[in-house]
Amino acid sequence: MNFIGISLTHKTASIEVREALHLSKEESSELILRLKENIFSSGFVLSTCNRTEIFGFPKDGKFDFQPVLKTLLDFKHVENLKPENFVKYFSCSAVKHIFKVASGIDSLIIGDSQILGQTKDAFQLSEDLEFTDSVTKRIFDTSIKVGKLSIRETLIGEGAVTISFAAVQVVGKIFSSLENKSALVIGAGETGELAATHLRDKGIQRLSIANRTFDRAEKLAKKLNANVIEFDKLKDKLNEFDIVFSATSAEGFILEYDDIKLNMKKRKGQPICLMDIALPRDINSKASQLDNVFYHDIDSLNIIVNQNLQKRQSEIPKVEKIILSEMISFFSWYNTLDIVPTIKAIREFFEEIGNDELEKIKYKLSSDGFEKVEDMTHRLLGRLLHNPTMRLRQIAEKGTDPNEVASMSVLVKELFDLNSESHEKETK
Repeated sequence: MNFIGISLTHKTASIEVREALHLSKEESSELILRLKENIFSSGFVLSTCNRTEIFGFPKDGKFDFQPVLKTLLDFKHVENLKPENFVKYFSCSAVKHIFKVASGIDSLIIGDSQILGQTKDAFQLSEDLEFTDSVTKRIFDTSIKVGKLSIRETLIGEGAVTISFAAVQVVGKIFSSLENKSALVIGAGETGELAATHLRDKGIQRLSIANRTFDRAEKLAKKLNANVIEFDKLKDKLNEFDIVFSATSAEGFILEYDDIKLNMKKRKGQPICLMDIALPRDINSKASQLDNVFYHDIDSLNIIVNQNLQKRQSEIPKVEKIILSEMISFFSWYNTLDIVPTIKAIREFFEEIGNDELEKIKYKLSSDGFEKVEDMTHRLLGRLLHNPTMRLRQIAEKGTDPNEVASMSVLVKELFDLNSESHEKETK
């Protein structure tokens, strides 16, 4: 199977290199057109924040990675790239790698739920640009199946494995429902945005954003349909919120013990959940001593994250079983692509001989006699070809090595000289 690929990921390159090599959708489209013109008959390009990968079937049928790499680097000029930044895959290993990516076990965060959607998008782009054939479509479909089975039949995607999501899950355990709760997110950076997005996804009733730079808070609030709190009025408004996430890069505490104590008086003892997901911390941990104050910081949340990561790690063997099963199924199908034409050619070869011999005696027998001989001939050919046909199918369906199946197909064709027209000449 002349299917090859190159891959640069978080395992082989720094974040700076990955960022430099990252391809937008428009760039992926343009690169596909170049690959389609000169290198591959079909394939796909996948580029995310943690990987850039190119896979396909070479037009010349050779396992030559250099033209693929050259096309990529001519298209996207990146300094400081080294050969060891790329991993090369071919045949079975290429298919297995794609299945692993779709399942999430090759991700920076094991069980990453986003990668399956990103893989789907990459496959769809290839289809839109007519960069597919029956084999690549089968790889695409099976990859998506592997991803879905991994989610449905294992716990590979269960449990929070980011600080932001872990914090939201803890909040969900403190409050039975977020539908009638209000939340404030302090900080509009990446961590704050993640926390705010998770809260919105969990159905928080009222969401507000506060940030030292008002414009940035306003931009995030607009994106999430949230309110904006002016940073210098933060402490005065604190009592209005049941949940507070703080994720700034400030030096020193934003909220002191006395700020929280005064807030609790205003709230008349109603519980408040404080999630300090900043480093260094934004909230004085002494506040956890106050009644009805539920406080967590990065250290306590990291314990949850690490526990969930270990659980996901333990699910990898289950995912690998799914991948192995689907690989066997895929290559069983793929192997029949070589065998089916061979079976057809053998049948046509014997049928030609049978029809030719019947034609020779057609006018030497009565009509009734000829029908009996014709029927006997067809039954005889059917019995003679039954076992070879079934055996060839079994070899194709059970074998996982496409080269072995291809060799068997070549051998059969050589035995019966099915690659030439000599047998046709002999029967004329």
